[in-house]
Amino acid sequence: MPEMLKQRRMYIFLLVLVVGAHVGFQGWRTLLNNFAVEVGGLSGLDIGVVQSVREIPGFLALLALYVILIIKEHRLAALSVAVLGLGVALTGLFPSTTGLVITTLIMSFGFHYFETMNQSLTLQYFSHSEAPLVMGRLRSVSALTNITVGGFIYVMAKAMGYTEMFALLGAVAVAAGLWAWTQDPSSTDMPMQHKKMQFKGRYWLYYVLTFLSGARRQIFVAFAVFLLVQKFDYTIQHITILFVVNNVLNYFINPLIGKGVNRFGERAVLSMEYGMLTLVFLGYAYTESAWLAGALYVVDNIFFNFSMGIKTFYQKIADKQDIASGMAVGFTVNHIAAVFIPALGGLAWMVDYRSVFLAAVGLSLFSLALVQCIPWQLKKAQYNS
Repeated sequence: MPEMLKQRRMYIFLLVLVVGAHVGFQGWRTLLNNFAVEVGGLSGLDIGVVQSVREIPGFLALLALYVILIIKEHRLAALSVAVLGLGVALTGLFPSTTGLVITTLIMSFGFHYFETMNQSLTLQYFSHSEAPLVMGRLRSVSALTNITVGGFIYVMAKAMGYTEMFALLGAVAVAAGLWAWTQDPSSTDMPMQHKKMQFKGRYWLYYVLTFLSGARRQIFVAFAVFLLVQKFDYTIQHITILFVVNNVLNYFINPLIGKGVNRFGERAVLSMEYGMLTLVFLGYAYTESAWLAGALYVVDNIFFNFSMGIKTFYQKIADKQDIASGMAVGFTVNHIAAVFIPALGGLAWMVDYRSVFLAAVGLSLFSLALVQCIPWQLKKAQYNS
């Protein structure tokens, strides 16, 4: 019973923070572009700068290891969500390029550091069989939160201005962070985490799969919607419908993905992901159907969630003291691609848009080959580094 109670406390703690973080982040993401153009008068270049700045904290996630030298991981998680909310709440007060760069940095540091701590705490406090289920449930709650935020903005946009909506959504995240700051779901008998940057050769497969996942994700984020808009003339209403469909499906499917990891193992789940993404990116490259392109976008979103298998794979091969450092290093490795993929992809797009998606096909096939290094019946003792 004491062990079950500790796990339940940590689950509720993370659940509240996940809801708060996604209220703030989804609200920011939904409102930003219209606010920047309609109120701030920003150009496409200005918005590009703001979005590039948003990725910097993800690249600097390693710094979280030095922060937890001062405060405990669960407190950093709580503080990060409060900082995220502060950045969102302030956004509506500074409708300029400089103002949005500063508030975006504040928001993004909070978001990325929370995600690092969220993953670390989940892998530390839940067993190999429980962690996939918890990850699936939390992602399901995230999807439901995104739907709720979208509905709120749709209803309240006529009654409230951007400043008020940013402030209210940010305040929810701040409140969640402040509540969590007063809680202590931690356990004193957990293994002490290494609090310095560590790259270990025996974790090479985790690092490479994480990097490739980040590279594919950047191609998807930067160019999938752009393809729908430019080639197939999707309107904002069409894109909004796709977002809603994605979140509804993710709400129901994410818990099943967690169960799938437990039943079939990381190798099978990740092989399915990379095999399907190969077909999805081939579809992006060659389809002439607007309906099929939209369906591919939905399928892409679903299979992205299979990537939780990379984290549970690391949990099974890593020393318990390496969980926090591994999540921080993984977050940084995942964001390396954000530095150069959008720019290189943009240049390739100007020559032939298909080349961008064919490159993603290559990344998917490479990942599919590498993931065969994971034993079918994964146990720590079986993993041969």
